[in-house]
Amino acid sequence: METLKEDVKNYIIQQLNDDVGLDQHISDLHHYLLNENYFIIGSWQAEQWLKKDNSSIFEAIETIKDYEQSNFGQVSTNLSSSENVANMLAYILGEEILFNNDTYNLFTRFHNEYLDEDKRDLLIHSLEES
Repeated sequence: METLKEDVKNYIIQQLNDDVGLDQHISDLHHYLLNENYFIIGSWQAEQWLKKDNSSIFEAIETIKDYEQSNFGQVSTNLSSSENVANMLAYILGEEILFNNDTYNLFTRFHNEYLDEDKRDLLIHSLEES
């Protein structure tokens, strides 16, 4: 899933460059970046993206099921929709990307921190370097 993860990372960088999440709590950044707009629109595009990395759609579904079961106690994503599967997978991969980023983790250690332009630029640089 490395190619898919790279696509999600590039999407996050693009969203940050477009000021998504600016002036919001840093701890809510993942929500603003990957839960307010669709990562992919259209079933065909979603299917093509899910096949892009030689990983199977079943691997994506299993990832979603494991994530939702451990975080919510049930699976709520419509797994029969490639668009829903792709967007939920992007959400999960985006969380992994951010939570494994040292700059993001540093910023979230401080309570009530807002994402300003300087922090955004540092986060973008950190993501580009990873």
